[in-house]
Amino acid sequence: MTTAAAPAAEFERHRPRLFGLAYQMLGSADEAEDVVQDAYLRFSGADRERIEHPAAWLAKVVTNLCLNRLTSARARREQYVGEWLPEPVVTSDGTLGPLESAEQREAVSLAMLVLLERLTPVERAVYVLREAFGYGHREIAEVLELSEANSRQVYRRAVQRVSAEESRFAPAPERQEELVRSFITAARDGDLNGLEKLLADDATWWTDSGGKVHAARRTVEGREHVARFVLGVMQKFTAGLEFRAAEINGASALTTWRGDELTMVISFEVRDGRVTQVQSMMNPDKLNFVRRQLLPR
Repeated sequence: MTTAAAPAAEFERHRPRLFGLAYQMLGSADEAEDVVQDAYLRFSGADRERIEHPAAWLAKVVTNLCLNRLTSARARREQYVGEWLPEPVVTSDGTLGPLESAEQREAVSLAMLVLLERLTPVERAVYVLREAFGYGHREIAEVLELSEANSRQVYRRAVQRVSAEESRFAPAPERQEELVRSFITAARDGDLNGLEKLLADDATWWTDSGGKVHAARRTVEGREHVARFVLGVMQKFTAGLEFRAAEINGASALTTWRGDELTMVISFEVRDGRVTQVQSMMNPDKLNFVRRQLLPR
């Protein structure tokens, strides 16, 4: 192996974990890719004899690059047109690492990423490193240059701020797939009663278009309103579209296509056997990463 190839080979071993860290910090796959590339440039130019633990060194670099971006990202989101949702990612290919447990799937869910928006940049870093990557507070303190006591304090505050009012129980993947199939069948058949049976009383539909395409800019709330909204969308906007199933952010989801053009990603949050939230990504700028993942190479 040549000297030039050595850092690249070393870095590639860590790339999936670093991408997962950056993505959970930023909620954007495109920005996460940029951060990982910046981390590689720093790694390839560093004196590796002084890097005792590459994984820890790279995690610190990525975390701090993300912290630099989060402040400006928050300002941009204040100017965002309509609802803001995280950028979806296909997870069946291991892009965010193995998702072998309900806790791992929950950590990368769109619903959790929305909750993480409540946190300050430092709170988000502590929470992600602790919850998603299993770092101890001593390790977190070294990454963020905090004291262990401060890390624990920040973590407790973050947990309180992202705790949902009700516990979230992710269904088994098979049950999630069944619900998604039933949902699209009822929607295609114009079955209002069938849709309402699948939705929780307080179901909501979020659409992120970024003002780039025609779509609802406000959250649709309530079982009946969501069901009627879905049927309206199906009647007006889905002619000629192909629906395909995909695993998005650790859960069964739907994608809609017009030829090779990905037009929408629809994700579902499920609690107690019913759909509580539907997240529809229509912003074309946020569909590029998923499209690259799903189209044959």
